[in-house]
Amino acid sequence: MTTLLQQAIAAAETLPLADQDAIASRLLAEVEDEQQWTARFAATSDEQWDGIVAAVRRDVATRGVRALDEVFPPGEASS
Repeated sequence: MTTLLQQAIAAAETLPLADQDAIASRLLAEVEDEQQWTARFAATSDEQWDGIVAAVRRDVATRGVRALDEVFPPGEASS
């Protein structure tokens, strides 16, 4: 367990039991979601990734999608 997670658990232990359970439920849901995403990515074939890349390239070519750096140039402060 990382130091940061240990600190988070120690901080949560100081809260009322209902709050601890609420945090635990959110954490468990987050862990489950992460496991599902990991499994989905691992199960994605090279052909599927190639299809996704082709679809994105088509969208860029046909819909005039601009690079994020064109919309928000690096180094410019946001307001």
